[in-house]
Amino acid sequence: MIEIYDTTLRDGAQAEGISFSVEDKVKIARRLDRLGFHFVEGGWPASNPKDMEFFQRMQKEPLANAKITAFSSTRRVGLCAEADANLQAILASGVKVATLFGKSWDFHVFRALETTLDENLAMIRESVAYLKSKGLEVIYDAEHFFDGYKANREYALATLRAAEEGGARTLVLCDTNGGTLPLEVYEIVADVRRHVRTPLGIHTHNDAGMAVANALVAVDAGVTHVQGTVNGFGERCGNADLCVVIPNLAFKKNISTLPPQNLAQLTDLSRYVYEVANIHPDPRQPYVGSSAFAHKGGVHVSALMKAAQTYEHIPPEAVGNKRRVLVSELSGLSNLMYKYRELNLGLERSSEETRKLLAEIKELEHQGFQFESAEGSFELLLRRAYNGYEEPFFLENLRTIVEIREGKMYTEAIIKLRVKDQVVHTAAEGNGPVNAIDNALRKALEEFYPAIKKMKLNDYKVRVLNEKAGTGAVVRVLIETGDGKHSWSTVGVSSNIIEASWQALADSFAYGLLKLGDSARNTKPPEGRQ
Repeated sequence: MIEIYDTTLRDGAQAEGISFSVEDKVKIARRLDRLGFHFVEGGWPASNPKDMEFFQRMQKEPLANAKITAFSSTRRVGLCAEADANLQAILASGVKVATLFGKSWDFHVFRALETTLDENLAMIRESVAYLKSKGLEVIYDAEHFFDGYKANREYALATLRAAEEGGARTLVLCDTNGGTLPLEVYEIVADVRRHVRTPLGIHTHNDAGMAVANALVAVDAGVTHVQGTVNGFGERCGNADLCVVIPNLAFKKNISTLPPQNLAQLTDLSRYVYEVANIHPDPRQPYVGSSAFAHKGGVHVSALMKAAQTYEHIPPEAVGNKRRVLVSELSGLSNLMYKYRELNLGLERSSEETRKLLAEIKELEHQGFQFESAEGSFELLLRRAYNGYEEPFFLENLRTIVEIREGKMYTEAIIKLRVKDQVVHTAAEGNGPVNAIDNALRKALEEFYPAIKKMKLNDYKVRVLNEKAGTGAVVRVLIETGDGKHSWSTVGVSSNIIEASWQALADSFAYGLLKLGDSARNTKPPEGRQ
C-alpha cells in the first residue's frame, strides 16, 4: 500500500499563473477526499491569511478519507520551538498532521540558514518533537535531500536521524531542484533504508523531466509514501503528476493506492482541477489527456477495431478517459467506419458512398480543414451525408457593415435565416464583424432554441494557411464552444475570414443543438409567429 500525499493546494499553487481562492481550495480538497487521497496539504498557515482561512474552513468539513496537513519550516535559528511563529501557526490551524521541511544539504545550512551543522540538526529534532508533543503526526520533508546526499552523505543521513529522533512518522526525501536521475534516486533511497527505521516518502520535481520516473523508482527502492500534484502543477517545471503516478502504480506495478473503484474518476479530477485553475488541459497528458487514447493512422484504427490492446496499453475507461478516432488525410476506411459505429449511424464498409465521403474528407483536409481538432464539424459532416439530418436553420443572407466614425470603429451584422417554415431577419452590433455575427445569430435563434443562451464561445483561433498570399491568404478558423458541462470544436476555411468564421460559428450552434436534441427547442411558437 502506497500513501498518496497531494500538495496541489500548496506546491501546485506556486506554479506561474495559478492562484487558488479559499473556495477553490476547499472544492479541490473535497474532490481529493472523495477519491480517497490519504493526505491533502492545504498550505503554509503562517505565510498568508488565505491559507489560515482555508484551515479554519476545513475544520467544519467532514472528510471521509483525507487528512488535511499544514506545511511549515523547522524553527528559526536561535529560537526555541515554543517561540517560533511558524510552529505556533501550525497549532493554530487546527490540523492533526503537520509537514515540516528542513535542510539536508550542508551548502544550504551555511549559505541559506547561515548557521552551524549542529544547530540545523537541533532545529530539525526539536521542531518535530515539539509538534509531536502537542499531539500532531509529523511528516518530515528533507529538502534538497538528493543534492545534499551527493555533497555530504553522512550529514544528509544525520538530518534524517534527527527527524527520526524527534518522532517523525515519515521521512520524505525531496528532489527539490528536480535534477536527479532515476538510477541515482533508486540507489540513494536503497542506501537510506539501511540507515533509518522510519518509513520513507518521495517528493520529486520535474526540472529534468524525471519527476514521475523518480517517484516510481523510489517506490521500487522501498518508499511507502508518494507526494505530488494533480496535473503536475508546481514551481518551475512542476511536480510529479499524480494523475500519471497513481495509474502507473496501480496498473503497471499492481500496487494499491486509491480505492480501485475510484481510479475511473482520475480524468474527471484532472479536468476539474484544470478548470478551477483556469488552465487549458494538456491534451497529451498521459492517461487523462484528451489525446491519450486518440488514434489517427488508418493502420492503427484497423487493428484497433479487431482488438483494442493492439494500440492501447490500458483500456481508457480504467481512468475515466475515452477512445477517440480521428479522421484526416492519413485516415482509411477503418477510421470512418469506427466513427459511424461510435455514432450508431449504421453503414456498410463496402459502400461506395463511404468511399466517396472519405475522398471528400481528404479533399477538404487538403483545402485546409482540420477535422481532428473539430469533431463537432466532422460529426455534422457525417450526419449530413447519411442520416437524414435536419438542419436547425438555413442562412439566406448575411451582411456586415464596418465603419469608422469620429475615430471609432463600429460593426453591425444583418442576418436573414430560415428556421423550418419561418424567416427571421435581424441585426446586431459587436466589437468586430465576428462578434456582431455571433450576436445577430443568437438574437435570431434564441426564441426558437432557448438553450443557445447557455452556449458560450470559449476560444477563437485563426491560422493563416498560405502566408505568402498576404492579405488574400486562406485562413482556418477554429472555434471552441461550451455549455458549462461540455465543450466542442468546429472549423471553417476560406480566403475570406468572415466566411471561415461563419462556417465555424454556424457549425458550433448546430452541433450544440444536435447534442441537446429536443430539449433545445422552444415547444411553443415564438411570440407573434404562428
